[in-house]
Amino acid sequence: MKAQNHPGGTLRNGGRILVDALRGHGVTHLFGVPGESYLAVLDALHDTPEIRFINARQEGGAAMMADAWGKMTGEPGVAIVTRGPGATNAASGVHVAFQDSTPMILLIGQVGRAMVEREAFQEIDYRRMFGQMAKWVAQIDAAERIPEFLNRAFHTATSSRPGPVVLALPEDMLTESAEAVDLGRYSRLQAHPGPGDMAALRAMMVKAERPLAIVGGGGWSADASEALRRFAEANGLPVAVSFRCQDYFDNAHPNYAGHVGIGIDPGLAAYVKNSDLVIVIGARLGEMTSSGYSLFDIPRPRQRLVHVYPDASEINRVYDADLGIVASSPAFLDAAAAMDSVDGGADADHVAALHDGYQSFSTSGPQPGAVNMGEIVAFLDAQLGPEAIYCNGAGNYTIWLHRYRRYRRYRTCLAPTSGSMGYGPPAAVAGALANPGTPVVCFAGDGCFMMTCQELTTAVQYGLPILYVVVNNGMYGTIRMHQEREYPARESGTALVNPDFAAFARACGAHGEIVERTEDFAPAFERARATGGPALIEVRIDPEALTPAATLSGTREAALSR
Repeated sequence: MKAQNHPGGTLRNGGRILVDALRGHGVTHLFGVPGESYLAVLDALHDTPEIRFINARQEGGAAMMADAWGKMTGEPGVAIVTRGPGATNAASGVHVAFQDSTPMILLIGQVGRAMVEREAFQEIDYRRMFGQMAKWVAQIDAAERIPEFLNRAFHTATSSRPGPVVLALPEDMLTESAEAVDLGRYSRLQAHPGPGDMAALRAMMVKAERPLAIVGGGGWSADASEALRRFAEANGLPVAVSFRCQDYFDNAHPNYAGHVGIGIDPGLAAYVKNSDLVIVIGARLGEMTSSGYSLFDIPRPRQRLVHVYPDASEINRVYDADLGIVASSPAFLDAAAAMDSVDGGADADHVAALHDGYQSFSTSGPQPGAVNMGEIVAFLDAQLGPEAIYCNGAGNYTIWLHRYRRYRRYRTCLAPTSGSMGYGPPAAVAGALANPGTPVVCFAGDGCFMMTCQELTTAVQYGLPILYVVVNNGMYGTIRMHQEREYPARESGTALVNPDFAAFARACGAHGEIVERTEDFAPAFERARATGGPALIEVRIDPEALTPAATLSGTREAALSR
């Protein structure tokens, strides 16, 4: 019997049941690249205006859009891709979501059930493929079980440590007719700290003279950021942020101590090492946040350590904590903000010195060549204001952005802690869709941009006024920097021959310009902004400018003199 392919029918095909389940869980945007393995889903979407299908140009871009949507909204970003090559392309976004603790669901078309284990066309066992980089991987073999699997997927993606879930959808299952029970919207489950936890924390804070909070990780919200402010103010607590989580605490606040990540301020690093109490809220204390595991002794830190994390298996995984608290960051901070404040708190001079150090460290200085990227970042910060959302991938160009952009609002930083290149262009699409009317800037290096440059056409297709700043130095700058440190004067594999990025943007239907001097950026920015649509400014910088603190020749000479 042919399925009644509409929401009101009792008997529906799997594609219709799936789309109804997504709608029931509040999904409004579905990121994907169309594939023959899930035509039934696309057909159901035709009659479901509540869900907007966003046509990405490559499955990795679709998955990164879903990750960025999860970061921006706190709700699982959902992507759908076809089997085989579609799934392997999408794996890059799943890995980002896993390391960033982002709620995300990836739906993958699969071969028909009767073809499994024959190495059919584009067949992959997704349980084996995604097993290490997803919280749960499953295949839905019966259409009537779709609501059950989707319900579990949404709860799994958002509970404990948030992360990605992968569901495979056999093609014949999606065309199969079945009766299914629709469920309501999922509810987020959070672990809360107990009274004993908070009492123990307060007792440790009373004795501390050089305390510090380090915040980061997934599962946050604007309310949690506000609760953190109240907690820090009430207790005179300096706050540092983990790698690419600068937007969790207002950088202009007098309690803000700076960024604990790549290129840490040496003054802040010294304070972390000499602190007598470090309260880590939501961050894993991974390689980047711990400066290569150098800020804390392993397994027993010199500092007294309080580790607040939503998953008990992460606490004491590397560092032996004096107090482990299993709680989500929002739940813990609600309790912390309501806790009786500690008399005096940290020494006010220490807090002021940390903030002064941050301000000095985040003020741009001279740079080789005719373009100063620090001044350009400061210009954009002043022009676009605190609400602007900045997206980026990986590369040395990001150091200018994360050092000189002063983040004032929660979720104005969209960047992968996994260090994935190519994240910026697709993330900017999701950022613009989730925040209509808010300025969105995509920073990308020349190598980074070319990884996912095709997603510029997605921005054009949907009329998203994203500003792309492509920092072009003609090489994979980060790898060249490491190359010069380890094998000086022996460049290999890092040089790039690039297109005219401005011409590329115009060919895609966007505005495009080239800037080769700092003073030319402001008028180019005004012209780009006046278009009201996607615009790209290619900024050609001197290859000598490796980072704000290092030059190419200086790095080589230092290595040769060792």
